[in-house]
Amino acid sequence: MRSCEEDPIFPAGFAWGAATAAYQIEGAWDADGKGPSIWDTFCHNKGKVFQDQSGDVACDSYRLWEEDLKCIRQLGLTHYRLSLSWSRLLPDGTTKHVNHKGVSYYNRVIDDLLASHVTPMVTLYHFDLPQALQDHGGWQRAQIAEHFDSYACFCFQTFGDRVKLWLTINEPYVCAKLGHEDGLHAPGYRDPGVSVYLVGHNMLRAHARVWHSYHTQFRPKQGGRLSLALCGDWAEPLDPSSPLDATAAERYMTFTLGWFAWPVFVDGDYPPEMKMRVEARSRAQGLPSSRLPRFSEDEPSVAGTADFFALNYYTSRRVRPGTGSSPAESVGFKGDQEAVGEVDPSWPVCGVSWLAVYPEGLRKLLKYIKDTFGSPPVYVTENGFSQVGPVELDDSQRCSYYQATWKEVSKAISEDGVDVEGYFAWSLLDNFEWADGFSVRFGLFHVDFTHPERPRTIYRSGSDYARMIARHKGRSAAESVHRLVPS
Repeated sequence: MRSCEEDPIFPAGFAWGAATAAYQIEGAWDADGKGPSIWDTFCHNKGKVFQDQSGDVACDSYRLWEEDLKCIRQLGLTHYRLSLSWSRLLPDGTTKHVNHKGVSYYNRVIDDLLASHVTPMVTLYHFDLPQALQDHGGWQRAQIAEHFDSYACFCFQTFGDRVKLWLTINEPYVCAKLGHEDGLHAPGYRDPGVSVYLVGHNMLRAHARVWHSYHTQFRPKQGGRLSLALCGDWAEPLDPSSPLDATAAERYMTFTLGWFAWPVFVDGDYPPEMKMRVEARSRAQGLPSSRLPRFSEDEPSVAGTADFFALNYYTSRRVRPGTGSSPAESVGFKGDQEAVGEVDPSWPVCGVSWLAVYPEGLRKLLKYIKDTFGSPPVYVTENGFSQVGPVELDDSQRCSYYQATWKEVSKAISEDGVDVEGYFAWSLLDNFEWADGFSVRFGLFHVDFTHPERPRTIYRSGSDYARMIARHKGRSAAESVHRLVPS
């Protein structure tokens, strides 16, 4: 594999980050007054996660935060993306009971980052709904939007004097589909074609409510920015000469990224084709109305509720028409979408079977976002390369992947005119990767989960990332000096 020493060019002030999520790293699942989340419940039910593993301890970051901070400093990050555990702050999901030990923990994290000249980007919700709220219907109930707004306002009041980059919800597509259609993520529901849209709808409603609360109540004094993190594969026709495949690829994009990006960045409603297809199939199934809910004019508008586009990108697909691999999949989301994504045989697959390596897809997706959604500023808030099997600290394949990816992002900026403001690697640490447990590793630092102190050891890719960031910082500093020196 080629070396990671080549250095693509990025603008001054570019954000260099790494990302984590509370449930995946913190551990201490029931310590110091924390309430259970849906992932605690999901993992404690046998047969849901690889080898029945859980995030009960994970990286033990609640106890070992200083070790994480050392990793952040070693990389020289300018930004660090973390999520707050809703149930660590508000054990029953409401402000009736505030867990002050949880507040103290996140205050410490934020203050330590700022003292280290690292900008925090804080996600309010990264898959871990308080179980107390799930017991009352969770994201399937309309009232969840009010609970989320109350929680968000509590966080803005508590941390917003120091946090200037906020994300409301991470990957609503994954929460809705894997959690409520496929049953592969918490809370583990399988309700084809109904709950998936209801949950996505309530997440958009909740996000919009929070954006408006921040904009009117907190932004005037705090001056921050807020968005939601959307995941998206890049989709291309399986046969580039086939109009049917081309249309299917467009439909694939509409039902994944467009499902949430269109209401936020275009017109406050779902993509027209998505509305038309779900309604038509609902009628054909004998239903009186569409399974895709409608937005109410009595609620805050979803349109314009993002100050930047936050994108999580991992892979791409070649797409053809179809409803999936089995007849059952024609009833539900995949049947509505009627587009099947396949892996191009020329793309290597890293670790997990779904992650086909195609760095060019990120550049194409960034240009698609620019052209489709009004050229918003963009942060790549997650991107990474997985390992399985024996640990390889000299992770040359991941190193080459990152270098190729940074080049594509650089081209998107310099050649395509995309306003990319930052890049966050997933992840700072090897961590609990949801249903895959600890069998899949994305970290810039290896974590030994067999050792009680969870020692962190940098991978070669982490060292290369640190060198690249240092060179970029040096170039930015030199450019700043040059601009100040009279000619």
